[in-house]
Amino acid sequence: MINLPREQWVRALSVIPEEALASVVQNFPDAWEVTPNALPQEGLGLLKFRDSALGDAFYLGEFPLATCWLSITTPDAVSAEGAAMVMDDRAERAEQMALCDAVLSAQLPGWEAVAKLIEQGGEQLALKARERKSMLAKTRVDFSLLDDVGLDDVELDDVGLDDVGEDHA
Repeated sequence: MINLPREQWVRALSVIPEEALASVVQNFPDAWEVTPNALPQEGLGLLKFRDSALGDAFYLGEFPLATCWLSITTPDAVSAEGAAMVMDDRAERAEQMALCDAVLSAQLPGWEAVAKLIEQGGEQLALKARERKSMLAKTRVDFSLLDDVGLDDVELDDVGLDDVGEDHA
């Protein structure tokens, strides 16, 4: 049913509208015990690069980052873990995605709704990728045509190179 690997689930969920994601998460059973394995966090991530000439590290920029890692235990003693690291400034959105990750990985009640959201997100990502590929194809330059024109085909007088190497002083 889901053709995306698990590491792509959060990316697919990130393009889903907040209301749709919140609606699915609200329908999860209240009897589940949700325990954070690490406190959900929000903040800034730094994008670090290494200078190619000198090899010095530098920070290219910063971006919003929210993370969550949690465990779910059902009344039947079934447990599952989920995690999310998303470019967003809201820890609650990362928590919703981590819940969906755990539910789908263990196929807990409600996993079908999560799978449907991930399929929708995957379709949106595929459409965006096709649009980007199309735009990139339009900007492609064919340099092979430049090989067809060389100095052998042009008279040196026409390009002002008849007296190459002479001193014009």
